Amino acid sequence: MKRTLAFGGVVATAGLLAAGLAAPATAAGDVVGTPLATTAIAGKNIAAFWFAEGAANLIAATPYDVETKIVAKHISTGGPAADSKPGVVPAIGDEKKSTAKSKNVNLPKTSGKVFFLGSDKKPHWCTASSIQSAYKNLVATAGSCVYDTESNKATLDRWVFVPGYYQGKTPWGVYVGKQAFTHYDFDVYEDGDRDYAFVTVYNGLKLPHGGFADIKKPSDIGSFVEVTEAVYNTYSPWARWKFEGKFYVWKWIDAGRLGDNVGGQGLAYNQKVGKPVFVFGYPSGSHPDGNYAYSGKTLKWSYGKTFAASAAAIKAEELIGVKSSFTGEGALGSSWLVGYKNTRRLGYLNGVTIGVSDTDSNNRYDTSVSPYFDGELFGVYSAAKNLWSGSIA
Repeated sequence: MKRTLAFGGVVATAGLLAAGLAAPATAAGDVVGTPLATTAIAGKNIAAFWFAEGAANLIAATPYDVETKIVAKHISTGGPAADSKPGVVPAIGDEKKSTAKSKNVNLPKTSGKVFFLGSDKKPHWCTASSIQSAYKNLVATAGSCVYDTESNKATLDRWVFVPGYYQGKTPWGVYVGKQAFTHYDFDVYEDGDRDYAFVTVYNGLKLPHGGFADIKKPSDIGSFVEVTEAVYNTYSPWARWKFEGKFYVWKWIDAGRLGDNVGGQGLAYNQKVGKPVFVFGYPSGSHPDGNYAYSGKTLKWSYGKTFAASAAAIKAEELIGVKSSFTGEGALGSSWLVGYKNTRRLGYLNGVTIGVSDTDSNNRYDTSVSPYFDGELFGVYSAAKNLWSGSIA
């Protein structure tokens, strides 16, 4: 295992003052919880990193493809089985059943991209989704899109969720991760059967109209708050300005709670294998034959029935698979939704993409795989779903 239970979250550097060292990861039974951004200042500095210079880091980010390609011979029939009774958690706003039907596939507002710095210190992204929780502040994705499996660290740095992201635009704001939760077996053993994570996020942050800009005249100060030099020094260079001997930091706008803005999918676990699912994600990159079918710029979908699978290469014996042409880069964390309702754009999360494979050896990816959602997953979700985050604006 390349990662140990070490200090996680945002590490202070010359360019990210006062972000601070997060506390060590803590485990309760089979659940590991790891802080990401522990203070409001740390959270605002993280958001500023992604917003600065016309969202240059968001635009420059490349799809994350850690351990996504699974050799065909490692995909075989497996035997995932329910470990308790089947259960569901209704989606936000969908607690009452809807009977309306639609022939079109309306894309969910809940899907988006998570951005972070990889072990190479470069910006990357995965797919993720908003999910039901008590405070409407929870994101679900692949464990490898949160926990750093490449270097000896607990979590990936400067982690944010941007629903509906497109070419530098953040229509519902940027949601900074507060705390990440995964299964102990993934954190310690990199067990592919537990490659999932739930992340609580703070209220979203938006910039005033015009975005980041230097103060050039007194009228510009309206977008900033005057502070003491000591407070000024706790903010990153992207969110602070000095003008005529006075100190200012950026005035953020609270975009509100994630679930209030985009909704949140429900959760289904211990379900029978063989149910039809919609897979929503941002696939990117090429097929093995070099064909670029997806750009990663817009949300895509595929549809099929799940089947039992296993992949010894990633220590996974209880996976589910679905026929899908999604390429691996960017597709990590894609949401698998059962019972998806087109009219309400809501369903039940029943999987997240952790890898893709070319199972018929024609140099085209044809299968995506996910951990089987059982009672162990529900335990990790339960550890995260009732935790409050609040505003950092």
